[in-house]
Amino acid sequence: MNREIALRRATDADALSAADVWLRSFTAALPSVRCAHDEDDVRDWFTRVLVPKYETWVATAGTAVVGVLVLKGPELKQLYLAPEWRGRGLGDRFISLAKEQRPDGLSLWTFQVNGAARRFYERHGFTEVERTDGSHNDEHEPDVRYVWQPGREEAGSPAA
Repeated sequence: MNREIALRRATDADALSAADVWLRSFTAALPSVRCAHDEDDVRDWFTRVLVPKYETWVATAGTAVVGVLVLKGPELKQLYLAPEWRGRGLGDRFISLAKEQRPDGLSLWTFQVNGAARRFYERHGFTEVERTDGSHNDEHEPDVRYVWQPGREEAGSPAA
């Protein structure tokens, strides 16, 4: 698994592979969260919505898609890595890319139960700004909203 990783904009041909990364990552990272959509719905969503309508990026190792990042306006909508690629710096590269693409700031939602993601975002300068009971997400899982504003890390503001 020591192949070079390339980050690039997703094409229509990447949609199903990106969906498969999302499905495997969701299952591995969130074992206690019920996925609100079946696999066919997730693949359809990637094919019809995420890749063609949002700013979708993929990480590739050779020809294999191993990560996906989705931006929509100032929101980081999705960041999922193939389970075997977690902890290897790929998420850091995706966050750097997202900040380059959205230099005025980013926001995102993650599930409260996802401690690893929350620590990851906080390490990258995101600050918790809101918690909900999950009644507005498809999974009905309590979630947390994070915001990154440029200059906060440089100013020495600790992540919450």
